[in-house]
Amino acid sequence: MTPERDGSREHGRERALSGATAATRPRTPRLDQPRAPRRRFLPEWDPDAFGRLSERIARFLGTGRFIVWMTVVIIVWVVWNVAAPVQLRFDQYPFIFLTLALSLQASYAAPLILLAQNRQDDRDRVNLEQDRKQNERSIADTEYLTREIAALRMGLGEVATRDWIRTELQDMLKEMEERRGHGGQVVFPAERTERPPGRDADDR
Repeated sequence: MTPERDGSREHGRERALSGATAATRPRTPRLDQPRAPRRRFLPEWDPDAFGRLSERIARFLGTGRFIVWMTVVIIVWVVWNVAAPVQLRFDQYPFIFLTLALSLQASYAAPLILLAQNRQDDRDRVNLEQDRKQNERSIADTEYLTREIAALRMGLGEVATRDWIRTELQDMLKEMEERRGHGGQVVFPAERTERPPGRDADDR
């Protein structure tokens, strides 16, 4: 048997083994397809809906209406179980059923109130964070406007204003009037700088 045939047989074995392992390998879930919904034995609920319900109950428990209604129910309960005929009494003294109902109400009211407080704390934290960011933006805008106003003031300080020009013109007019009063010739500043001395005699 030649070595070429042995090499082809070994290559065929490797290909067969690789095919077998690929067939028996578990398929990975594709990323472009959604997963199949899993079966859950526990009931599902919406946390937000439950939180809103707990807040409503906590708000109702913290009102005077709830205290009035609870007082009325307790008074009717006690009066009925004391003054009604024995056959119609469902919770005789010492009112064990009433005590159990009030204890059950308190045991449910405390977690509901705590849940409502936690949700309110979360909202307050978010509001504080938003207020802090808004304050930071307001401070940055105020600093920017302050710098712009300072730059405008510096720029306006170098610009000739109407009062300054009026003052300069008044000074020039006073100087011209004083020279006319002394009988001298009025020479404008431009003529002083442009015409060299002795030029007027040559022109004449």
